[in-house]
Amino acid sequence: MIDELELAFDERAEKGRHRRGARNRNGKKKRGGRGRTIAALLMTFVLLGVLGGAGWYGFDRVQGYFVTPDYDGTGSGEVQVQVEEGQTIAEIANTLVSAGVVKSTKAFIEAAQANSRSGNIQPGVYKVRKEMNAEAALGLLLDLKNKLVNGFLVKEGATVKQIFKALAAETKLPVKDFETAAKDLKGLGIADFWFKRDDGQKVDKTIEGFLFPDTYELPPNASAEAILKLMVQRFMSVAEDIDFVDRVQKEREISPYEALIVASLAQAEAGNEIDLGKVARVAYNRIYSGDHYCKNGNGLTGCLEFDVGVNYYWERTGKKTKRSGDMTDADLFDKNNPYRMHGKAGLPPGPINNPGQKALEGAMNPPKGTWLFFVAVDKDGRSKFATTNEEHERNIEEARKNGVL
Repeated sequence: MIDELELAFDERAEKGRHRRGARNRNGKKKRGGRGRTIAALLMTFVLLGVLGGAGWYGFDRVQGYFVTPDYDGTGSGEVQVQVEEGQTIAEIANTLVSAGVVKSTKAFIEAAQANSRSGNIQPGVYKVRKEMNAEAALGLLLDLKNKLVNGFLVKEGATVKQIFKALAAETKLPVKDFETAAKDLKGLGIADFWFKRDDGQKVDKTIEGFLFPDTYELPPNASAEAILKLMVQRFMSVAEDIDFVDRVQKEREISPYEALIVASLAQAEAGNEIDLGKVARVAYNRIYSGDHYCKNGNGLTGCLEFDVGVNYYWERTGKKTKRSGDMTDADLFDKNNPYRMHGKAGLPPGPINNPGQKALEGAMNPPKGTWLFFVAVDKDGRSKFATTNEEHERNIEEARKNGVL
């Protein structure tokens, strides 16, 4: 608009540059020239005033494009924001803008670029203030005093029933809320392919196995669904990090769900981390090698004969559990127990607990060996592994001498 007006004035000036004054048809000067000149001057001043105001408005608008919008002070009040695992600085900035903490994403990004410690922001829930300048907001996220500590530990090998009970005590939400939320497996992020099996065995589609053992920062007032989703997402993240799905399918030539079941068995049976992979190897040898037959000479190839499935099903159905040494043959061979592993070939219908990363890695890439038996031989939980029954009997005798059996 300014350029158009300037051109208009230039054209007028150019057209009248060599004229001393306008004349009428008789060659006489027209009257009223002076009045028109004063009017024109007044009009010019008015226009300049309007243009000046518009110019200032335009400058203010243009300045907004170059000056990053940011609040001036350190804010007021209190608001809680959550920084999630793996979020970028831009994503954190968007969270802060949405919560009314900082004025613009750009302001927070610029503050982070100017601070070499910005990469140290940890996931968790933080207390911050409304309408803070970006530098002050960044400072609060880097100060762990502002982090709300509400750590909830899921131990390796914990069952869903145990986790729900502990979560209910921690959050004051009813166990029923977690049981209900756990039924929506797709909604929690567990795709159908996770329950595919290549061994022809039945599938027990539950959340068991997918609540990854870790310490979690539980968001304040989080729903049961949100908490379970957090744990499932952690499982999926770890599975992706170790390339669990592809490696199991290519190297073990079984489905990821079968390997997850084996990981849970190893987690339950191994007395320490070192033996996780070896126990997984025993499971694979017994089930897939064709070199092992079930007890009592019934001719079924591929029997695991692990006791842990019995206790898992008893716990799940509200029955009292037993030590392995106290279990009778009626307990071990109970046909009404779908998780029994005696007198029945193949893996159980699902995981029997929630295995940790080392157990997943052990099931994915177990050490080479021909072992078919193992037994804990000392009170530190270390096991001895054997290929023949004779070797195994010697290991059992050692365990008895050490007071383990």
